[in-house]
Order: sequence, then C-alpha cells, then structure tokens
Amino acid sequence: MEKFSCETHINQALDMFVAETGEFPILDKYNSEDNLSTKCSYCEEDATYIVSRK
Repeated sequence: MEKFSCETHINQALDMFVAETGEFPILDKYNSEDNLSTKCSYCEEDATYIVSRK
C-alpha cells in the first residue's frame, strides 16, 4: 500500500495508513522527477511525500 501526499495532507495520510493497515508507516520524500503527474491522494496538488510499508 502506498499513499502520496502533499505538504498539507501528510498528517492525514499517515493517520489513514495506520488506521487501514495497523502498521507503522515509512515516510519518504517523493522525487517528482520519477513521475511528474503523481498527485496527492487527498487533493490535486503535486505529491511531496510517499507513505508506504517496509
């Protein structure tokens, strides 16, 4: 499971990840050069972070 997040929604992304998986999330800075069209899972802003499993 991966969630992409902008600066504004990072706390929501972390909370939802824990609620859905019951696991401790890994937070990484998302390199937008890899995929320029990746948007936040909660709005239309470009993703800044990716929240994922180990």
